[in-house]
Parts: sequence; structure tokens; C-alpha cells
Amino acid sequence: MTIIQTPIEGCLLIKPRIFNDDRGYFFEAFNRQKFADATGFDIDFIQDNQSYSTKGVLRGLHLQKGAHAQAKLVRVTKGAVLDVAVDLRKGSATYGQHYSVVLSEENNDQFFIPRGFAHGFIVLSDEAVFQYKCDNYYNKESEGGLHYADPDLNIDWNMSVTDVLVSDKDLELPFLKDVPDFGF
Repeated sequence: MTIIQTPIEGCLLIKPRIFNDDRGYFFEAFNRQKFADATGFDIDFIQDNQSYSTKGVLRGLHLQKGAHAQAKLVRVTKGAVLDVAVDLRKGSATYGQHYSVVLSEENNDQFFIPRGFAHGFIVLSDEAVFQYKCDNYYNKESEGGLHYADPDLNIDWNMSVTDVLVSDKDLELPFLKDVPDFGF
């Protein structure tokens, strides 16, 4: 695998080594020891999640606060998404900044997002299957997030924000300037 450090410290783009032949392809999606050796992060992923969405669905920007914060390793197994992470680590040189990357079934790239980030994605293809590993269990009382159209974040979702399909819960998320300290 090839590890690419993004402009935001701790967020990593991971390009797997893919073996192609006339039958198709094979790659190792995750190996804890190789991941630790390559990244320096010995993460104990304990929960796998998967979602299915159609074009224009925007999920996010979500996070888990405090003791329930989560690091995530995300990838797309069908279709394509624009994946976004927003740095919410107080004291970080990149606090309030975001990084976005296209993840797709064609590139098989993975995106590692450490604890202390809000995370979301928008589906660019007709449909997408999105998978992610978490290093902490989901806790409803600890969920939080940021509004996807926060003007201070200025995220280019590659689609008009008036044309996206967002949950009612996500429409009510606050802007960064109105958020109390998430404890990161």
C-alpha cells in the first residue's frame, strides 16, 4: 500500500496494491499490522458500517464527541463519493479546515480520518455503497456534527447544495462558529 499524507496532519489517503489479471483483481483491503507499520497508527477497529445511497445524497458532517470519538477508515465498494473531513482538534494548525477526496470503486482508495474530525460524503454516481471501520462504538448521546453548507467551511461538494438530499437531522446541525468545544 502507498500512504499519502494530506495537507491535514493525521488524515491519510491510502492506495492499496492491486493485483490485476485476466480474471479481475485482488487486493488486501485491511491488514492491521501492515496498516500500523505504514502509518504509525496501531488502531483497533471494532465496528464496520455500510451505507447505500443514490446520487446527490449527502451524509454529514457527523462526529462522535468526547470518550466516544471515532477514528475511521472509509472506502467505496460501488460507485463514487466525494469524502470530506473537517479538523475540529483545538490547537491544531489546521483547525476548521477540511480535506476532500473522491473515493470510488475504480480507484479503491481508502481515507483514514483520526479522532477529532467531522466527516461526511456526497454521492457522485447513480448509486454508491460506502463502507467504514471505526475504532469506537457508536453512542447516540455523543453524536454531533456541523452543517454541510457552513459558509465558513466553504466546502465544494461538486454539486449545488440546493440539489442535495439531506436528512432532517443534518439540516439542523450548527455552523462551526456556533459550536461549543467538542472536546478534541
